[in-house]
Amino acid sequence: MFYKNKKILITGGTGTIGKSILKYLLKEQVQYIKIFSRDEYKQQQLQSEIGYKEEVRYVIGDIREYESVLHAMEDIDYVFHLAAMKRVDACEMNPDEAVKTNIHGTKNVIRGAIAQSVKKVIFTSSDKAISPTNTYGATKLIGEKMITATEFYIKNHSTVFASVRFGNVMGSRGSVIPLFKNKIINDKKIEVTDENMTRFMMTLVQATNLTVKSLEEAKGGEVYVLKMPVIKLGDLANILVEEVCEKYGFNQAEIEVEVTGLKPGEKWYEELMTYDESKLAWELDHMFFIPGFTNSSPPRKAKKALHGTYSSSGKQALSIEELRMLLKEAGLI
Repeated sequence: MFYKNKKILITGGTGTIGKSILKYLLKEQVQYIKIFSRDEYKQQQLQSEIGYKEEVRYVIGDIREYESVLHAMEDIDYVFHLAAMKRVDACEMNPDEAVKTNIHGTKNVIRGAIAQSVKKVIFTSSDKAISPTNTYGATKLIGEKMITATEFYIKNHSTVFASVRFGNVMGSRGSVIPLFKNKIINDKKIEVTDENMTRFMMTLVQATNLTVKSLEEAKGGEVYVLKMPVIKLGDLANILVEEVCEKYGFNQAEIEVEVTGLKPGEKWYEELMTYDESKLAWELDHMFFIPGFTNSSPPRKAKKALHGTYSSSGKQALSIEELRMLLKEAGLI
């Protein structure tokens, strides 16, 4: 077991993915796990959710503050860096705050990990970091580049840094699925940017497995990209209207679906890999591997990826029934 007897830090550990990684690692016989975040109430909620666990330690701190990060990383083997400002609209309205958290915070994680001789750090990036049109994507791109470049420009350190790129995690805090469900129940109305807008979707289990397996495989500076299905926003909205109405006995005809158009910073589609990256990338059954500056060797059984842009606009979207089945398997409907 890779994580057996290891000491682990999860920044932003009270979020949806952080909690899922925590629950995964608790089955791996770790020595202890530090949950690092700045919200004591969410830490209290998490403790109530999982019950008292001797191997879980709760640390109040902010990745914006280097001393706080440095202290949290003392005697840590592995770091999962999940803490970030994630809402596109919030980042658009508060770009300076997004920079402080997503860029300067990541710099603090890098500095702290090197200073404390952490073995490995995995950084969670986003599909919005590719050809970014919003502040969130731009800050994630810079964070990802900082992680990759650390292996090149900082010499004589033993810490391995790598990144993973997510699509939209189904059912995560702030995702559109719980938002749609609540709006249908409480307002009998949902707002859809455009019914033909496409997005990459991944389940919470997929996101968790990608992250923990990528840390295991990390060699230095590379990016791991999960292959994931594409969905149409209109299909998702229609399924949720059908399922929620059936569950609560609502009349579907009473549910209003308003098309709002693009909000500031939004894109019609998302990308997970650029054409230039595809020329360097290696392909596995379930993910792509993009080497860093050090040209780290690809995983076993990898083959060279086909050249092209990995975009949600150029991929076949799931059918209505395929999407419905995915939502049911994820326990979201």
